[in-house]
Amino acid sequence: MDPVAALLDAPRAQGAFLLRVTMSPPWSVRIEDEAPLTVVAVTSGSACYAPDTGDPVELLPGDLLLIARPDPYLFADTADRPPQAVIHPGGRCETPAGASLELPMRQGVRTWGNAAEGRDTMLVGTYPSVGEAGSRLLGVLPPVILVRRADHRTGLIALLAEEINGEGVGQASLLDRLLDGLTVTAIRHWVEAAAERPPGWLSAGADPVVGAALDLMHDETAEPWTVASLARRVGLSRAGFARRFTAAVGEPPMSYLTAWRLALAADRLRHDDAPVFRVAADVGYRSQFTFSTAFKRHYGDSPLAYRQRVSA
Repeated sequence: MDPVAALLDAPRAQGAFLLRVTMSPPWSVRIEDEAPLTVVAVTSGSACYAPDTGDPVELLPGDLLLIARPDPYLFADTADRPPQAVIHPGGRCETPAGASLELPMRQGVRTWGNAAEGRDTMLVGTYPSVGEAGSRLLGVLPPVILVRRADHRTGLIALLAEEINGEGVGQASLLDRLLDGLTVTAIRHWVEAAAERPPGWLSAGADPVVGAALDLMHDETAEPWTVASLARRVGLSRAGFARRFTAAVGEPPMSYLTAWRLALAADRLRHDDAPVFRVAADVGYRSQFTFSTAFKRHYGDSPLAYRQRVSA
């Protein structure tokens, strides 16, 4: 499992909010839903993405936009169009004055907009949460990744556009995975096209030795890894492996592994009710006390206090 795939397992779009948006000009929607990650693909016409700070971006058919911050922004037919609707957390839609637009803008199953067949159409998917492991990925991405039609294969967009109106067995899961595919497409484009070298763990897979070590950490997290045991598995001396890993990833092997284990543990504590000792063992800690100490040092709460706080 490469680093991007491993980290995307956490924000994977389980039950993501996914819509086909159809608009006829003039139109303008302000997004204040606080979603940590949003994917937009234009299928016809055009759309303008206008953040509160920064220059607006015009999107054309086949263009893909990944918004990796919860900050508000505007989508409209032109950047200077005053908002006619506001999207709040949970997908709640209102006029700027606060009147509900839930029913007037609904155009059918997974379709929303001011016209049933508008000139401007987009596929919009939001990840409602990303968890701690996913935050490691989003924290190093730029706020926006734009992939033009000419720079990627648009088959996923076409397939998602075809499937979004379906109601077959497993449809929701299929749509989630297609949305994941668009997310990976955007991140891969950024990694490969970045003028500056992306963070080490995103590009370290290019080094076969470091990539193999990362695979071991991600796939066999519960193993009692040490620098020496990882070095043996990838065929290097302990010192040679430590130097090579640190140079490629930007932090020592055990530092990376600890942060990864604790992120996985935090997501487990958030999403299931497994006993703390079980969570500790599953992420590689043989001692609950050692795990609790490391967890509190990293997150500021004991595992139980963290679970209670995020549940509340």
